[in-house]
Amino acid sequence: MRRLVRWALAAVAGVAVVAAGGAGAVYLLTQSHRDAVYDIRPDPIPIPDDPEALARGEHVATIRGCRECHGANLGGRVFIDDPIVGRIVAPNLTSGAGGARDFAVEDFLRAIRHGVGRDGRSLLFMPSFEFWHLGDEDVGALIAWIRSLPPVDNELGESSLALPIRAIYLMTEEMDLFAAELIDHTAKRPPAPAPEVSVAYGRYLAWSCIGCHGRKLQGGPIPGRPPDWPPASDLTSTGPLAGWSEEEFVSTIRSGTTPDGRELRSEYMPWHVFANMTDAELAALWRYLRTL
Repeated sequence: MRRLVRWALAAVAGVAVVAAGGAGAVYLLTQSHRDAVYDIRPDPIPIPDDPEALARGEHVATIRGCRECHGANLGGRVFIDDPIVGRIVAPNLTSGAGGARDFAVEDFLRAIRHGVGRDGRSLLFMPSFEFWHLGDEDVGALIAWIRSLPPVDNELGESSLALPIRAIYLMTEEMDLFAAELIDHTAKRPPAPAPEVSVAYGRYLAWSCIGCHGRKLQGGPIPGRPPDWPPASDLTSTGPLAGWSEEEFVSTIRSGTTPDGRELRSEYMPWHVFANMTDAELAALWRYLRTL
């Protein structure tokens, strides 16, 4: 996201024209996206409370990147505060002051699966399109674990968008700014596969990769990211992984170093998140990638 700020600065010359000639129009148009209300009424799911389920929920939160934005304790943080982008908050999800103490299960479901907040508006920069497919067991365990966390008092306030990022959003074909816009809220969710070493379970895990590598995992420029960002790698049989063994793939995810000695930069490829996957999960993911 820091690189996004630098990209925004590089684009200021073009944005300034839009801002000077139609700042009000830019604001009103983007605010119509911001204020759009989604009537999401998720079906209830069981919320377990046994230790095994809570451990599962923590694991889901870790490998799906929840802690990357909301903090290790999910107490929330301001992860952007810049005049070009605005002030973007990953909210406090605990029951402490400023947190989600009065959230119902439905509120968590709307946010996780639909990118929609309690007020019915889209969340900002929330990768719910990667979580929409998660099965009831994983989502139920995740919600149970979040609700079991010690309260953290951290009142962060609301997110706000600056005019330049609003203009960039209008000028960019794809940007994961308004989470709810990227999801088909009426689509039927496929049943979650069994957590085993299988192609089906590997596909289920690979949803965490589509935000950068694309829905077909063919890589390329990452939508909404600065042009000086390196393109995401092609994870299919035409990409560099074609020459890797399973052992080399697992070693790369665990260490952040590729078979040819290249170090993956975590600000681009969060290998340290996926390094928390179990051996079975990485084996399943590898099996799926080999089918592409």
